[in-house]
Amino acid sequence: MSDYKLFVGSFCPHCRKVENFLDENDIKIDIVNINEDRDAMMELIQKGGKRQVPCLFHDGEYMYESNDIIEFLQK
Repeated sequence: MSDYKLFVGSFCPHCRKVENFLDENDIKIDIVNINEDRDAMMELIQKGGKRQVPCLFHDGEYMYESNDIIEFLQK
């Protein structure tokens, strides 16, 4: 799933929830921690419109909310 990017934060329980789902279902997505990568944080803010994580980027769209992300990836 190389055309997906998941933005996460270091101390975000909702991010851990999505990451655990990815691990449990052996789904490989590029994961970028905005606390460790300032350029990624700026990309998220400038293109996604806010600094909220988790955020899944795919097909030019930014999807927020852990439950929505998991539901989308289950399909």
